[in-house]
Amino acid sequence: MKEFKLQGLARRSGVPARTIRLYITRGLVPRPLRAGRKAAYGPKHLAALEDIRRLQRKGLTLAEIRRHRLGKVHGTELPEPVRWNSYSVAPDVVVMVREDAVGWRMKQVGNALTEFSKHLTSEGRNGNDK
Repeated sequence: MKEFKLQGLARRSGVPARTIRLYITRGLVPRPLRAGRKAAYGPKHLAALEDIRRLQRKGLTLAEIRRHRLGKVHGTELPEPVRWNSYSVAPDVVVMVREDAVGWRMKQVGNALTEFSKHLTSEGRNGNDK
């Protein structure tokens, strides 16, 4: 198995050593194979860094990436995280819409939310609350 020192791992991955240390402390990358002055990293560390960069390009936060990676480590592949937009249509009502909805669908949703919000507001003014 090929082993790297921290600087070698940083060079191969394109991720600064300081960032690799941060990822290790946050549980995104496994601890070194050996600790201390003889700390060594292997292919699984390089693969973890490549996975993190791929997920960051998709727009995931470090917290989302951690959940994703933990699922892989524990053998329960988690589905890709989905981002949501939330719209408050009344003081006590929030509607969630997937962020990746296509433009024409978002236009429909926007129109429906406007009507829904008007309906909720008019019900409250007409004294129809139960």
